[in-house]
Amino acid sequence: MFKDKILLITGGTGSFGNAVLSRFLHTDIKEIRIFSRDEKKQDDMRNQLKNEKLKFYIGDVRDYNSIERAMHGVDLVFHAAALKQVPSCEFFPIEATKTNVFGTQNTIDAAVANKVSKIICLSTDKAAYPINAMGISKALMEKVAIAASRNIIDNTTTVCLTRYGNVMASRGSVIPLFLKQIKEGNPITITDPKMTRFLMSLEDAVDLVLFAFEHGNQGDLFVNKAPAGTIGDLATALKELAHADNETQIIGTRHGEKLYETLCTREEMAKAEDMGNFYRIPADNRNLNYNQYFSEGEVDIARIEDYHSHNTQQLGVEGMKKLLSNLPLIKKELFGDNEVAQYPG
Repeated sequence: MFKDKILLITGGTGSFGNAVLSRFLHTDIKEIRIFSRDEKKQDDMRNQLKNEKLKFYIGDVRDYNSIERAMHGVDLVFHAAALKQVPSCEFFPIEATKTNVFGTQNTIDAAVANKVSKIICLSTDKAAYPINAMGISKALMEKVAIAASRNIIDNTTTVCLTRYGNVMASRGSVIPLFLKQIKEGNPITITDPKMTRFLMSLEDAVDLVLFAFEHGNQGDLFVNKAPAGTIGDLATALKELAHADNETQIIGTRHGEKLYETLCTREEMAKAEDMGNFYRIPADNRNLNYNQYFSEGEVDIARIEDYHSHNTQQLGVEGMKKLLSNLPLIKKELFGDNEVAQYPG
């Protein structure tokens, strides 16, 4: 699929972009373009990897001209650029809207103008039944992408979406924070020990996007079936792996947080296609015939349950320890950067 192709990654210096590079840089792909605002991170990546397949473009998805220029000759796009931190989006919702909504529209428009074969837009579980500005902006991003997919002439460009849960050990996530607190001997700050979150690795996130590239039709949304666990069990698992005895401090649920996250709403589950490790949710392609909105309903919706982090597979402490032990960050911080995790489970 990627042989001799040019791939563009927006927000390419982030955690997801680095995972994609690890997977593809040494394959038969022709070129990978990194598009982002941060020249320092681009320079670090350039000096670290020193690979001729890697090309760098400074720009912002908010600026159509900058993303359009980077799109010339591109075959495939991973659209990962976003404002992702709940607190910052909560305080600056207009900024979240500019990047997550208008930036996505610019990226899709540029892809269509340059006849890109397929673009995958990355979303989040916080877009399902959103309660914070980040989730709301991502939910609207999904609507923008699906609406755009309806209006592409001759289907020259296919627009798809992926939605995934918390990526373990990604920048700004709770695992690096807990590790820092453990190493410094400080209390581990837990919002609510019963709070659950989906648990995905960056490799899982890349697998989901690749599945969407291979199987996606116009406007499709893909979700992977991920295990989950409680924040309390996560803290315990990290303490046991680190042989630490830090106390835990319950600080309470923060503004904009949910007790559990939803990956698929019941409305989406009513039409979801089970594809093994993934769900495919086809686009809602109703038109402006209002009769289809108000006179025809879905009988099954009341009997269907959301797919959320409370009702998926729960790992528990031992399951989390096994999963965490395979993360590069855990290997580096707790196992001396060994290639093989030293957790016997």
